[in-house]
Amino acid sequence: MNAQKVDFLIELGDFKDQDNPPVEQRTISYLQAVEKVFQKFNGPTYHVLGNHDEDSISKEQFLTNVENTNINPAKSYYSFDFNGVHFVILDANYRADGTDYDHGNFDWDDANIPPAELNWLKQDLAAARRGAIVFIHQLLDGTGSHFVKNASEVRAILQSSGKVPAVFQGHQHSGSYSRIKGIHYHTLKAMVEGPGEENNAYAIVEVRPDRSIIVTGYRKAISKQLDPAPATICS
Repeated sequence: MNAQKVDFLIELGDFKDQDNPPVEQRTISYLQAVEKVFQKFNGPTYHVLGNHDEDSISKEQFLTNVENTNINPAKSYYSFDFNGVHFVILDANYRADGTDYDHGNFDWDDANIPPAELNWLKQDLAAARRGAIVFIHQLLDGTGSHFVKNASEVRAILQSSGKVPAVFQGHQHSGSYSRIKGIHYHTLKAMVEGPGEENNAYAIVEVRPDRSIIVTGYRKAISKQLDPAPATICS
C-alpha cells in the first residue's frame, strides 16, 4: 500500500488474535503487535470493529490500543472526509439489548446497530456535502447469521439519504456482492484464510470523479467496477 501510495488504509474487523483459552494481557500484546505492523503504512489508518476484536477484551481496550487518525479514541463509529468524499465507519458490535460486546459477552450472530447510532448516522449523512462510502464488519444486505439484525433499518437510512453509492463489508470469509436500490454492497474475502501469501485477500478502492468505484483485488480478492446509480437515487 505504501508503494501504491493510497490515500489511507482501513481494515474491516477481526484484526487481533488470541490464545485458547485467551489470556487478557497476551491478547492485548497480540493486538499491539499487529497494530505496530499496520502503522508502517505512511498515511492515515482506520479500523472497523469486528466481533472477534471483543471476544476476550473490551471495546475500550481495543480502541485504546489502535489508532484511527484524528478520531477520538472513545469513538467506535465515526466519519471523516478525504478528497471530497465522505467516509462512514459503523459499529454493529452491540447485543440486541443495546449493550457493547465485551470479553465474549455476545453471540457472534447477534449483531445490532442501536438507536443512538442510527440517529447519529441519519444526522451524519444529512450533513455530508457529497457522496458517502460506508464501512462495516457484519453484513447489511440480507438476513441470516452473518447479517446485522436490523439491517433493513440501516439500509433505509442509507437509501433515503441519496448519498451512499457503496458499502464495504467483511465478516463472511467467502466474500459476496449485491446491489439494493442503487447501493453496492461489496463483501471482501477474508484477508487470512489458509497458509501463505497466496491465500491473502486485499484490495485498493478508487473513487472516481464520475462516482464510479473501481475495486482492484489482490491475491484472492475480487476486482470489480461499481457503476454509479442514477441521480434520482444517489444525487
